Formats: sequence, structure tokens, C-alpha cells
Amino acid sequence: MAAFDSTPPRFSRRFFPIWRRNFLVWKKLAVASVLGNIAEPLITLVAFGYGLGSLLRQIDGIPYIQFLASGSICMSVMMAASFETLYSAFSRMHVQRTWEALLNAPLDLDDVVLAEMLWAATKSLFSGVAILLVIFMLGIGLHPAILLLPPILFFIGMTFASLGLIVNAIARGYDFFTYYFTLVLTPMTFLSGVYYPTAQLPGWLQAIASVLPLNAAIQLVRPLILGGVPAHPARDLAILAVYCVAGFYAATLLTRRRLLK
Repeated sequence: MAAFDSTPPRFSRRFFPIWRRNFLVWKKLAVASVLGNIAEPLITLVAFGYGLGSLLRQIDGIPYIQFLASGSICMSVMMAASFETLYSAFSRMHVQRTWEALLNAPLDLDDVVLAEMLWAATKSLFSGVAILLVIFMLGIGLHPAILLLPPILFFIGMTFASLGLIVNAIARGYDFFTYYFTLVLTPMTFLSGVYYPTAQLPGWLQAIASVLPLNAAIQLVRPLILGGVPAHPARDLAILAVYCVAGFYAATLLTRRRLLK
């Protein structure tokens, strides 16, 4: 196999057949897959939105169910992209040995990593759109600004897919992913304004929250769902872009080190 190198990721259109392969496999279990990815955000939305919402009517003049719905979409995209780049990608890399078979074709490992990232982003977009359809049925988000949401959700999915692929590259087994979910994603969910405004946090936690990718995602998505305009779109997009680009670069190098020894 080729020696490990630290050059930047190389991009080509050869990623597309790999993306298509993953899509065709997913189509066989599409309904179960989407339901599995939206189950937790949907339960959270209904339980907290109506349960806690009956006690906490509004946050900053916004009905609590709408506040929570706009955060739940971002959480759903984050979780869907993370699950795909962790459990599913790890299975393809090690258990099913799909990556090994792909590398016997005229493909580079960089093509495989890029395809996995874009496929995870695509799958997370499906989950985000499914949640969006649910909140439409609740009468939330029915305005023209919502048309800007799909590309933003896809970009959010790319960001968390890139971060997930870093963990995938260093994991030695499925158990390792528990640390990422418990120590990274769960705290990020509570610090990023899904359930309550980040202004309620102590100052030092607000400072941490302000640079988290999930917080940036929510700052972009929530105003659009509520019919407004993000306050600092350039800043929030820049935060996501830094995590996405740096995450993908690190994931590619670590995956090369893992597989191209």
C-alpha cells in the first residue's frame, strides 16, 4: 500500500460512485433509517415542547415549541451525520471491509473519505428535512425564508460529518464512540441553545458556547424558521467552515495514517 503522507486532501469526481453506492444501499432501508434518526429529536420536540411548553410559554417572545423546534432540527442533523460517520463508516471500513474493496479499484483513500463525508451530510439533510416536515404540520416555519434552509442544513451536516470522521479514524472499536457522544456531543447540545438561550449560561460558558459548531448552526437556522434573518450570518458560517475544513483535513490525514501504513 502507499506510504502515509501529510499533503492536503486531493479532490476528484471519483468520489461520486462511492456516494452513489452508499445511497443505493440506504434506499433499501430508507424509511427505517430516517425514522431512527428523527426519533429522538421528535420525541424531545413533543415531550418538551408541549410538556415543558405548558409551563414555559415563551422565551424572548417566542413560543417555546417554536424555540425548541428550531434547535431540534440542528440537533437532528448533528446526530444523523455523527452516527453515519461513526457506526456506519466504521462498519464499512473494518467489519464489512468495503473500503478495502474500494481501494482495489482506481480510487484514492481521499476519494473514499470525501464520499463518506458528503454521504453523511446527505443523510443528515434527509433527517433535517423530515423534522422540518413535522414542524410544518405543527404550523411552524411556513414562510419563504425556509427555502434557504436545505443548503444550510447540508453544510451543517458536512461540518459534523468531518468531525465524526476524525473520531472514526482513531477509534479501535464501537465502544470508543460512546466517549464522543457523552463527552462532546451531549455537552454541546446543552451549551448551544437547543433547550434554552445561551444567555442563561455563566459568562465563561457563554464564551465557550459562542465558538461551538452547533451553536453557530442554531444561530443560522432558528431565525430562518421563525421568519427572520440571522444576526451574524458571516460569523456563524465562518465558524462552521473552520470546523468543516479543519475537521476534514485532520480526518483525511488520520485515516491515511490508519490505513496506508
